[in-house]
Amino acid sequence: MAISRTEARQKTALITGASTGIGKAAALALIKAGYSVVGTSRSAKRDEVRDGIPMIACDVTSDASVAMAVVLADSELGHIDLLVNNAGIGVMGAAEESSIAQVQALFETNFHGVVRVTNAVLPIMRAQRNGRIINVGSGLGFIPAPYNAYYSATKHALEGYSESLDHEVREFGVRVAVIEPAATKTSFESSTVQADKRLATYDASRAKYLAAFERAMAVADTAESVAETIVLAVTDKTPRLRYPSGKAAKQVAFARRFLPRSLFDKVLRKQFGLT
Repeated sequence: MAISRTEARQKTALITGASTGIGKAAALALIKAGYSVVGTSRSAKRDEVRDGIPMIACDVTSDASVAMAVVLADSELGHIDLLVNNAGIGVMGAAEESSIAQVQALFETNFHGVVRVTNAVLPIMRAQRNGRIINVGSGLGFIPAPYNAYYSATKHALEGYSESLDHEVREFGVRVAVIEPAATKTSFESSTVQADKRLATYDASRAKYLAAFERAMAVADTAESVAETIVLAVTDKTPRLRYPSGKAAKQVAFARRFLPRSLFDKVLRKQFGLT
């Protein structure tokens, strides 16, 4: 039996923020799974290959940079079957401690950046009537996150955007999913900044939160385990919208769904040492 061109061609993927952490692990896992991959980084040089991953420069906060990166990726790959929106940054601190400018900058990368890249890739996927878009969210996209309110807000926004988009693009053969990791051992902390107007009134509570955070990081999942979840979401014959990644994320997702809100609230405050 003859094999059609569509069946025979190699699957391809574009991954943002692929120089380190989850993005890098996902790129390597997808290459192992048989994908041809192009990754992006703000600092990538022309024709650069990092750890076997071809890289192109892309600043997800720039319309022009995103447009150029997608054109280059499409040209190099020949088509784009998969987009993994992974680029992101963090802000840690009490909500009152961040300026509006800092909050806007966070959304510019974590949410608007996803929208920019997705909007640039969707015409390609619609034309080929096939594609998957994987947005790397967080367990903090469906639970409260003291001292991470704005990071959590970007991930909550990503959840609503992804679910709505999935309904819009199914008729074109495109599906959307969100990966929801819990605490993960990556270099993400290096791209996490402190709130820009620290207030001493939060210091005691902040210290308890940071102690709880360190305990969580001591048993955190690896970037490679999140990459395994991404590969699962990509290859799932019956796509789901949400893929909690790791035991902790699955437990929290279950608790959020089935525990009474008042009980969940008490458990969360106890975990973070909040009075």
